[in-house]
Amino acid sequence: MCGIVGYVGRDQALPIVLEGLRRLEYRGYDSAGVAIVDGGLTVAKRAGRLADLEAVLEPSALGGRLGVGHTRWATHGAPTDRNAHPHVDCTGRLAVIHNGIIENFQGLRARLAKEGHELASETDTEVVAHLIEERLRADGLGLADAVRRTVRDLEGAYALVVCSADEPDLLVGVKVASPLVVGLGDGETILASDVPAVLGRTERAIPLAEGQVVVATAAGASVTDLEGRRARPRPIRIDWDVARAQKGGYDSFMRKEIDEQPAAIRDTLVGRVVDGRIVLDELRVSDDALREVTKVFVVACGTAFHSGLVAKYAIEHWTRLPVEIEIASEFRYRDPVLGPDTLTLAVSQSGETIDTLEAARHARRQGSHLVAVTNTVGSSLAREADAVLYTHAGPEIGVAATKTFATQMVSQHLVALYLAQARGTKFPEEIADVLAELAALPAKVQRAIGLDDRVRAIAERYRDARDVLFIGRHTGYPAALEGALKLKELSYLHAEGYPAGELKHGPIALVEDGVPVVAVATRCHVYPKMLSNIQEVKARGAEVIAVVTEGDVEAAALADHVLEVPETPELLAPVVVTVPLQLLAYHIARLRGLDVDRPRNLAKSVTVE
Repeated sequence: MCGIVGYVGRDQALPIVLEGLRRLEYRGYDSAGVAIVDGGLTVAKRAGRLADLEAVLEPSALGGRLGVGHTRWATHGAPTDRNAHPHVDCTGRLAVIHNGIIENFQGLRARLAKEGHELASETDTEVVAHLIEERLRADGLGLADAVRRTVRDLEGAYALVVCSADEPDLLVGVKVASPLVVGLGDGETILASDVPAVLGRTERAIPLAEGQVVVATAAGASVTDLEGRRARPRPIRIDWDVARAQKGGYDSFMRKEIDEQPAAIRDTLVGRVVDGRIVLDELRVSDDALREVTKVFVVACGTAFHSGLVAKYAIEHWTRLPVEIEIASEFRYRDPVLGPDTLTLAVSQSGETIDTLEAARHARRQGSHLVAVTNTVGSSLAREADAVLYTHAGPEIGVAATKTFATQMVSQHLVALYLAQARGTKFPEEIADVLAELAALPAKVQRAIGLDDRVRAIAERYRDARDVLFIGRHTGYPAALEGALKLKELSYLHAEGYPAGELKHGPIALVEDGVPVVAVATRCHVYPKMLSNIQEVKARGAEVIAVVTEGDVEAAALADHVLEVPETPELLAPVVVTVPLQLLAYHIARLRGLDVDRPRNLAKSVTVE
């Protein structure tokens, strides 16, 4: 979750570090700090926003060409000035910034305190600085070797960046589970926890692999494993530009990213059919192996989990394979039955979501074939997988997923079709028909975005609602779940999504006069049942906001407010249906005066368990 930026090069480090941190604000944070090497080591850090930190900085006095910066999302220790990063050793000449959790820090902390180290914070991070200090002093090692030696004593999932006034020309970075990217510029090198921090300085980057250490200088970077053995990673080209990672005239990233959904879906579909057959980005599992699969697992978290529910319907319908959809954080702890006859589909926008990553690794250890759906080239999940399908959504800065949700659904539809193709469960012409429907989605999503004014008027009425219920059946159910999630995470209103048939098993007790109920009621094979569910809540005083198929007068007659979306096959419908639900959450949050890009307590990429 935390934002990491380190710079070494020919320019003044501080402005570059601060700009990198600004581009990582979407990850969520509650404090910020920097350390600049310029003869000695100068550290400044503050709880709060970056603006609070900048208010105490004197850039003219911080002219060094090497520095590190950090935005912290608190885990160990409250969000205070003293717990903010960077953390230093007893000499005050070495600084560490960190993303993740050091699980054995309590024992290490007790030993360090007993040996006379003065620990100034409550964090797990600070112990790392003092452990490196010991290696430097007692073992006479250089900084890079001292870091490698220290990491052997650490347990957990983390990324580190370390600098020292005694070696003022280099940065040392480590990746153990949490992401770390090396940007290779002209006479400069940048270490960062995510790609946006290096945009504008370089188009070449190395996403570090698991258990790698980088030594960065102005001239470039050297990568080794934890034992010091040289690695030769191949840089990737970043095809995002700075403008795509900035607002482009919009008042928020989220609103911009809602409007980018048609283009993102088109980009996801480009190049997927070669000589009449579907292809994935990277495939290291044979069609013969896929034909032997008897069960599919989908593992994901949050919005990605909802996309996986949509995939379950498609995979089961098109391949006749049973599918289990799992919350990734629970998957490996329940001891699922996995093996070479299973396929695990892991879905994560960043490819670094720790719960999904660990679930994927568990599946691999049990012999399951692993397919990754991710937006990030070179991510940890992509490297773990036997096959990868990149969503090609571009950078998504808003914490609430919008365009990545749309592209995750489309990508998993492609995976489902690929399985049907490999297993022969659909004729080529049937697959071609579905691909044609997928190709029509961008235009339909664009028309759904055109509901914006209508949605805003509805939002005005329900901006102060106490409870909002979302209901749907079949693929309308995951759409309802996603609509409720968007509303609660952005507006802080209580919102819940339910299968509409479950209303009479308890949730209908929440319905009383004036309670808004959002009903996903587009045409599908359970449409008549959905109409009955709308009548159930109307009979108890609910005010119904119905998302219906264009021209549907029957459902419209039952609702208080109607949002018409283009007719779409029911397995693909959530891609279109969720657009007005995103807009509803967006407008209610804005009307309540809330920051839609950075909801409280949330982070874009969850890299700690």
